[in-house]
Amino acid sequence: MWIGLYFLLIRLDMLTKIKSFTVDSLSVEVYPSASVLAENVAKVVQVYLRSLLERHGKARILLATGSSQIEFLNILIGLGEIDWSKITCFHLDEYLGISADHPASFRRYMREKVERRINLEKFHYIEGDAEEPFQQSDRYSKLLKSQPIDLCCLGLGENGHLGFNDPSVANFEDTYDVKLVKLDDINRQQQVKQGNFPDIEKVPQYAFTVTLPMICRAEKIICLAPETRKAKVVKQMLQGEITTKCPATILRKQPQASLFLDIDSASLL
Repeated sequence: MWIGLYFLLIRLDMLTKIKSFTVDSLSVEVYPSASVLAENVAKVVQVYLRSLLERHGKARILLATGSSQIEFLNILIGLGEIDWSKITCFHLDEYLGISADHPASFRRYMREKVERRINLEKFHYIEGDAEEPFQQSDRYSKLLKSQPIDLCCLGLGENGHLGFNDPSVANFEDTYDVKLVKLDDINRQQQVKQGNFPDIEKVPQYAFTVTLPMICRAEKIICLAPETRKAKVVKQMLQGEITTKCPATILRKQPQASLFLDIDSASLL
């Protein structure tokens, strides 16, 4: 009996955050591992979505792709008790010129990891291979603005980008909601390291992205940034000046935003 209780207490301790603090207006939580982080964030989102549906009968979510989101999305979907048929989803970005079935397409990512696994009301996609890209940006902007975004789920790029808002194109006062941007080499190399492309020459140079002001208009923002490779940019994000040189610093001005780290990504703080 005592052995079982001992391991239960260990398990409960592992599920608790190591530390929580605030930087400017941004809430920050640190967990002992990426898996524990993903589990806790999934539970936070589950409770939030259920509350939204009880109060409003519907919800709209803006989702990110990338390795930091996979375990979180798996756990969230596995938890159940969410009426997905009342939820509409959007995604943050897409490469220009690739089809929806391309292995690196974010539309493919979302269909496989989200849409095919739950009964959503609708998933609106950025069509990366649209014949008229600027009209595509306008179409998606109108969809996003038609009603408030209740939840935005983010990852953190190694150059501080959110979506494809790299330092070279990030604008805290952007007048666009969705725009076409040129990707910087750090971003493109990150796509190679994540296995999305075999080498940097195969990574598209341009992509669509939801802009920073549109992201910041979401009612609730969560940003997951686990792993050692994020430690340097996490330090810059939380301890450097708020500047487009590190676009993610804009979250420090968002009281509705929370940053979730593991012990590795928080190691330089």
